[in-house]
Amino acid sequence: MERGLLWLPLLIVFFWLAWTGWNEYQKIEAYRRWAESFDRSKYDIYAVLGQKGKNLTWGRPTRSEPVEVQTVSLDRVDSIYLLVDGRPVELDALPEKGKSAIALSVTGADTMQIPFTEIPLAAQWTKYLQQELEKMKKAEGRGQRAEGG
Repeated sequence: MERGLLWLPLLIVFFWLAWTGWNEYQKIEAYRRWAESFDRSKYDIYAVLGQKGKNLTWGRPTRSEPVEVQTVSLDRVDSIYLLVDGRPVELDALPEKGKSAIALSVTGADTMQIPFTEIPLAAQWTKYLQQELEKMKKAEGRGQRAEGG
């Protein structure tokens, strides 16, 4: 009887771990299906993110499909920067700890945030998106000069 009582907590922990693993696997499979339509995508426990052309789409992962999905066109984005613990940080001097997010300053709307679990991964995405935004703005500038000139 005493042995059974000693093994019961271990059995409960085992089943909880198995359920947690299955739940996370289902989220990853749902993300995989969702991400097929994007040129570039990422998954972590806080958010899924996908880019297709000029559009960024992100949401919260679940077992069936991402929820609270938002989409914004880079045409509407004024600036992109990295936040750690709610404060902007330089990409060259990243803190080691903190809660990170990419902030998108959008024309005519509130700043949108895409959460990340890892600061270095958030920094890589921030650099990439800043470069994409800059390329797009340069292309627009050339197009306007060609029309006006």
